[in-house]
Amino acid sequence: MDRGVVIIGAGQAGFQTALSLRNEGYAGKIALLDDEGRVPYARPPLSKAYLKGTATAESLEYRPAEFFVQQSIDLVLSDPAVALDRRRQMVALRSGRELEWSSLVLATGAHVRRLPTSGKEPFCLRTFADSDSLRTHLSEANEVLAIGVGFIGLEAAAAARAQGKKVRLIGAEARLMGRAVSPFISAWFQKMFERHEVPIRLNTAVKRITEAGVELADGSVETADTVIVGIGVIPNTELAAKANLAVSGGIVTDSYLRTSDPSIFAVGDCATHPNVYAGGLTRIESVQNAADHARAVASTISGKPKEYRQVPWFWTEQFEAKLQIAGLAVEADETEVKGDPESGKFSVYNYKGGKLKFVESVNQPAAHIAARKLLEI
Repeated sequence: MDRGVVIIGAGQAGFQTALSLRNEGYAGKIALLDDEGRVPYARPPLSKAYLKGTATAESLEYRPAEFFVQQSIDLVLSDPAVALDRRRQMVALRSGRELEWSSLVLATGAHVRRLPTSGKEPFCLRTFADSDSLRTHLSEANEVLAIGVGFIGLEAAAAARAQGKKVRLIGAEARLMGRAVSPFISAWFQKMFERHEVPIRLNTAVKRITEAGVELADGSVETADTVIVGIGVIPNTELAAKANLAVSGGIVTDSYLRTSDPSIFAVGDCATHPNVYAGGLTRIESVQNAADHARAVASTISGKPKEYRQVPWFWTEQFEAKLQIAGLAVEADETEVKGDPESGKFSVYNYKGGKLKFVESVNQPAAHIAARKLLEI
């Protein structure tokens, strides 16, 4: 007897799993759990349009509340899962309620990496509440110090600068977005930030945040009335580990996103999965990865087993530039630039051993779509 599907986490991966199950014709019970107390919503705008004030809270919602009622999806808000009983196939909630499953999907996401803090808490960006608080604060802020030169730190810095704030950037890395893009793109974006009068200090580690300000590894202190920290995330694996599922840099799965328990799947930011483009186990943080994980798992649960083999792709918006990346960044031995970087519309094709590995497109959506086709294995 089918006891239904329980999905823990209602971000992109969790919501898409529930939606795809119904699209696949799955007629059993679906429970979708989230602990934020909000209808499932999109996170990417939190550091972009919503933070800049050009998007509303309602526009972030994947679907209105009545959609979940119409689809017979039990949306469980503000009552998080606290334990998994694999033998009984039950999820225990904080309220004491238990939910049974035939299939369990862990879409638990990740939480922000924080700095040691003994002074005023800095702003982070992961949840709606985070973005809402920073958005309100920015209306009266004067000077912003953004720590971290990955996507989130740069997006937040660009959003603050677009509102006329003085902004500075500090990063421990040697170049902007170093793990995700080529040196060419890093340099191009650095020049763009400099044109927008945003000074950047690279190779600069932060030790902690104190009452005096942001203390750097060299002992100096940086001050600003607003500090934003965007130094990455840590996957939420606690429930899986407590249930003795395999965990290594994330919840370990096979190519069908099954964990070490075949009735339990993991999707999205929390999952470490075999990836044909990475050449082994990897964990990817992107909307594409979360959504495609979810579609594959929904197909498998619905009786049509499907391996995850999609081309990874990512995107970010900073000032006037929309960067779209197809494939996973590697240290390339050959690059080819198509288009005119001076015009702000170009693509960078990165090769290793004569094989195309990843393509970065700035304000060229058609080139990005074509690149995803070129990279398909």
